[in-house]
Amino acid sequence: KLVAGLLAIFLGYLGIHYFYLGKTTGGIITIVLSLCTCGLWSVVTLIQGILMLVSTDEAFAEKYVDNDRKFPLF
Repeated sequence: KLVAGLLAIFLGYLGIHYFYLGKTTGGIITIVLSLCTCGLWSVVTLIQGILMLVSTDEAFAEKYVDNDRKFPLF
């Protein structure tokens, strides 16, 4: 949880946190969105990283680890 949150905050525009969580499709979508929005998508990943860090372990696992969604956002 800590590593994924920090990766989302500092390298979120590259989708590294999604690759770390095993969500390859989400990582690729994040890279494409970052390129299409000229980097503005990094604001969204910054917010996502903060939400990852403040969520409980159970909520984090339910949202990002234990589900089959390819691109879990908030």
